[in-house]
Amino acid sequence: MSLKTENVQCLIIGSGPAGYTAAIYAARADLKPVMYTGIVPGGQLTQTTDVDNFPGYPNGVMGPEMMEDLRKQAERFGTDIRFGYVTSVDFLGTPHKIIVDESHTIYADTVIIATGATAKWLGLESEQKYNGFGVSACAVCDGFFFKGQDVAIVGAGDTAAEEATYLAKLCKTVHMLVRRDEFRASKAMQHRVLNTPNIIIHYNSDTKEILGNGKNVTAVKILNNVTGIETDIPIEGFFVAIGHTPNTEIFKGWLDMDETNYLITQPNSTKTNVEGVFACGDAQDKIFRQAITAAGTGCMAALEAERFLASRELQPEVIKNSEEV
Repeated sequence: MSLKTENVQCLIIGSGPAGYTAAIYAARADLKPVMYTGIVPGGQLTQTTDVDNFPGYPNGVMGPEMMEDLRKQAERFGTDIRFGYVTSVDFLGTPHKIIVDESHTIYADTVIIATGATAKWLGLESEQKYNGFGVSACAVCDGFFFKGQDVAIVGAGDTAAEEATYLAKLCKTVHMLVRRDEFRASKAMQHRVLNTPNIIIHYNSDTKEILGNGKNVTAVKILNNVTGIETDIPIEGFFVAIGHTPNTEIFKGWLDMDETNYLITQPNSTKTNVEGVFACGDAQDKIFRQAITAAGTGCMAALEAERFLASRELQPEVIKNSEEV
C-alpha cells in the first residue's frame, strides 16, 4: 500500500470561526497554511440560522452564509482548504505527523487545532426537526430572539442555571426542566435560580417531545417521572443545556486535557504541552463558546505559530510535491 506524504509549514485541523480566522492570519503571514475542514465544514454555525451577535453584520447573517464569507476570505489570502478528516496524529517528534483519511501523511512544522465541540442533545426527533426554529443549544446566542416570550430550558448543572438566569432577563417566563429532584449546579448558582421570580422549576421532569406547528415550537411535553403525569407547557423557545463534547478524541495521549477532554492551553496563550501545537476555539474553551471568542483565539494561534517558526528560523516555503512511499 502506498501513502501520499507532504510537508507543510502550518496545518490547521478543523474549520469554523477559529480555524478560518487562524487561516486568514497564517496566510497573510505567508505561512501557506493547509486546512482540513473535518466532516462538518464551517463547524456548528453551519447548523445555525440567524447570527446577530458577530461584529460586522449590522442586519445579522445566516450561519452558513457567515462561514462561507470566512472561507472565501481565507482562500483569498492563499489558504489551501481541503475537505478531509484527520484520523490520527503523532506528536512524538518534529515535524509533527498527521494522518488524513487514513491515506495521506502530512509532516507539519506547526499544527493549529480548531476542531470545536459538539452540543449534547436529548435525542428526540422533534428536537432536530425544530433545531433553529425554536430549539437551540446556546441561550447567549439565541435568547434575544425570544424577548418577552415563554421558553423552556433543560439541564441541571451550572451551565443550565447560568443560561436560565440569562434568559430570565429577556423572556417573560423560563421553565427549567430538571430530571431529578435536585440540581447538580453549585450552591451559588442554585441560589441565583431560586431567587429569580420568573424561573419556574419543574423537578423530576423528562422531556418527552417538543411540539410545534410545522414551522415553529409551540409547546413542550414533559413527563413527571415520579407521578407519571404528562403535561404540555406552552412555549416559543426550547433550550438544551446538558453540556458539550469537545472534538478532541484523536489527541488523547498526546495533549493535556481536563476531566471533560477540553484541551489545556497555557495561560493567555494557545500553546499546548507540545511545542509547535496550538489549540483554539471550542476545543479548548468550555466557558464562553462564542463565535467571536473562537475567532479571537484563532488569531492568537496563528500569531503564535508564526512566532514559533520565526524563533526557529524555519524556511517559509511549503513542500508541495507529494511523493509515493
